[in-house]
Amino acid sequence: MKYMIMLYGSQQDYDALSGRPGDGPAWSAEEAAAMHAFMGEWNEELVKSGEFVDAQGLTAPVHARRIRLREGVPVVTDGPYAETEEVLAGYTIVECDSFDRATQIAARLANTPHPEGATARDWYVDVRPIDEWQAEPEL
Repeated sequence: MKYMIMLYGSQQDYDALSGRPGDGPAWSAEEAAAMHAFMGEWNEELVKSGEFVDAQGLTAPVHARRIRLREGVPVVTDGPYAETEEVLAGYTIVECDSFDRATQIAARLANTPHPEGATARDWYVDVRPIDEWQAEPEL
């Protein structure tokens, strides 16, 4: 079965990763390189195990657009969105034997490097089965 591992971030996270300080410390070029290297190794391990399907990072929320209906009319709003702190920052799709295995893969992301002194404030990823018109997964 396929599972999507969804990673989240905020505009402030993207700014810090670009070297602009905000609520937390700015990332140095070395810290950003360490994070990218970690993610590359994580993906490569999934390729080698045969569990990798796809992975993509998304641009900062400032580049997003939201379309919603207001009184039956589509209205477009440019991001970032004040009402939404965290947005989807990227995803990885894996194909593995169980929800437990997908969760185990995702949990390794807790070791992602971050700047010295930064806290992993409310860090989380979501893991969700991909509906391929199959029966619901056993939980």
